[in-house]
Amino acid sequence: MRKQILFWVLALLPLSVFAQEQDVNAAPDTLQTHPSGVFTGFSGGMMIHGGYLFANDPTRLFGNTALGNEQYVNGLPTAGFCFGLGGTLRIHLKDHIHLGGEGFVSTMPLMEGSGSNIRIGWGGAMCDVYANWGKVHPLIGLTIGGGAMRRLYVPDTNPVTYSTETDTTIYNASYVKTPFFMIDPYVGMEIELNSHMALLIRVDYALPFNTKNHGLTKTGQEERWESFVRPNGPRLYIGIMFGRMKRE
Repeated sequence: MRKQILFWVLALLPLSVFAQEQDVNAAPDTLQTHPSGVFTGFSGGMMIHGGYLFANDPTRLFGNTALGNEQYVNGLPTAGFCFGLGGTLRIHLKDHIHLGGEGFVSTMPLMEGSGSNIRIGWGGAMCDVYANWGKVHPLIGLTIGGGAMRRLYVPDTNPVTYSTETDTTIYNASYVKTPFFMIDPYVGMEIELNSHMALLIRVDYALPFNTKNHGLTKTGQEERWESFVRPNGPRLYIGIMFGRMKRE
């Protein structure tokens, strides 16, 4: 996560400086219009986000088939709030299309005090279309890419012991990493603050898939699941974009 934050800071700093230098050096009449042709601007920035992710049962949430057995563990969560950050870099085409790339990291703390959590990192190519309503620009878009989901379960009490006449199992912690392909539709709006800065607000609902998705082995047999990776849910993003923001 620290590496990703450093990458976006280093990538966006020169973009912001370049945009401001253009405004200072450009003639006054050129500040009122955007460049002509297909390429009509560029922008980039960082966004923070928060959301609510859920699964239909703890087995899906933690990626561990053993948690589906109520004799082992009871009362595990199936949902929770997540938070994180990331960034995006875009070019503007015809003053109606954003095309670029983005990446994010999101953490979902679970079972306060135990250290259990779900951490998701993803990124990909993004494209959206937007309208120009004065300084407000509603948009709708799609990101296609991939990432990985890391699911850590640590019991919040002493390890659970389950005994039968033939078997005694002591259940402790588990860690599952699941790579995925992702389709991420989103809607939002961008509000111009000045000629080189804008406030971006958007909501998405990521759809991750993994054709080889499966849980841990149970009684020696691999238990395969549907390809849709959980947990997932809506996220709200808020960020500042820097670049050539001025429209006609």
